Amino acid sequence: MPIDAQAVRHVALLSRIELSDAELAMFTKQLGDIIAYVDQLKEVDTTGVAPMEHTPHEGENVVRDDVPHDSLPPEKALDQAPEKEDGHFRVPRVVE
Repeated sequence: MPIDAQAVRHVALLSRIELSDAELAMFTKQLGDIIAYVDQLKEVDTTGVAPMEHTPHEGENVVRDDVPHDSLPPEKALDQAPEKEDGHFRVPRVVE
């Protein structure tokens, strides 16, 4: 499945990424190479290979029992906070 600059431009638009003409050409080639590499998998003979429905190892999740307990008091939680304000953690603003 070949990929063209129009498809890369569309993905960049959906991703809200601005691409220069050089970047567009570079990503078009790189994505085309990736798709061509993945397409090679269609040529592999998988006759007699059962599809996997699980992870390839026989690992087991180890979890503890979910036991309710008392919450940490707010004063103790804020005890080590570098900055606090009105009973809350004060953190740098991340949304402008």
